[in-house]
Amino acid sequence: MSATSYFAVAAATAAAAGMQLGPAIARADLHNITYVARVDGLAPGSQATFVTGDKQTNMAQLSTVPGNAFEAEAVLADPHQAGMKVSVRWPYSVNVHCEIDVDHNVFTQVDQVVRPTPGNSDPMNGVLSCGAPLPNP
Repeated sequence: MSATSYFAVAAATAAAAGMQLGPAIARADLHNITYVARVDGLAPGSQATFVTGDKQTNMAQLSTVPGNAFEAEAVLADPHQAGMKVSVRWPYSVNVHCEIDVDHNVFTQVDQVVRPTPGNSDPMNGVLSCGAPLPNP
């Protein structure tokens, strides 16, 4: 190989290396969020509401079969904004499991009996919250 060929190969290699080693584009790291909710008892009409994005939530009906877990996925830049609430309707009283995993590690978990009170106008009546508070609609 001639000196010119060596120079061309060296220049191409240096250019490729420079492109790979150049400054990274600034961006927030994203985190995989897994929401897990389970009602350990009969409680038809139970719901899970969870954060899906910046000031955005989603709601899902929970299984009417006791012990079946609900799971949902989201991607958030700040895992401290992950939050969920599980609502149980009166007259049911059940043990509720609420868990939030961040990047496949348990971030927060709450297990508690939820007993809604009839006639109570408190919006948190019959609700178990875990993680961050949900954004206002």
